[in-house]
Amino acid sequence: MKKIYLLSAVVAGVLALSSNASAYDSTGCGLGSMAWRGQSGIVPQVLAATTNGLFGTQTFGISTGTSGCDPNGRVTGGTGRMLLAFLENNMEQFALDAAAGQGETLVTVAGILNVDEQEFAGKVQDNFGILFASNDVDAVDLTLSVMQLAKA
Repeated sequence: MKKIYLLSAVVAGVLALSSNASAYDSTGCGLGSMAWRGQSGIVPQVLAATTNGLFGTQTFGISTGTSGCDPNGRVTGGTGRMLLAFLENNMEQFALDAAAGQGETLVTVAGILNVDEQEFAGKVQDNFGILFASNDVDAVDLTLSVMQLAKA
């Protein structure tokens, strides 16, 4: 009976420790990473890595700049990951501020990218039609476009 309690305690401890790991954060980019984004634990991580490996989506994403990878073939991380997280939650307000050329989301994004706020706001407003070429722009594509625009 003691073995069952001990085994249960070990399993619970492993699950508790693994719950802080996010599938998207630990497996890089690719279809699997995007499909299990935001889910925690070992199972989503394994599923994300397996999906990326089986379908080659991570390699494809790195070489084409899609699936959460930047156009230079690097896994989007650090600043890019922070920007993606922000834009995923603030797409509508960012679009409104971008059209106006001013607003809190533009100030925040300029801060994330460490660029001049006014210059960045002007670039975003001037390139609004490119950033939002259609009504169904996704956060990954917008993040990559905004990062390229900030570098220009």
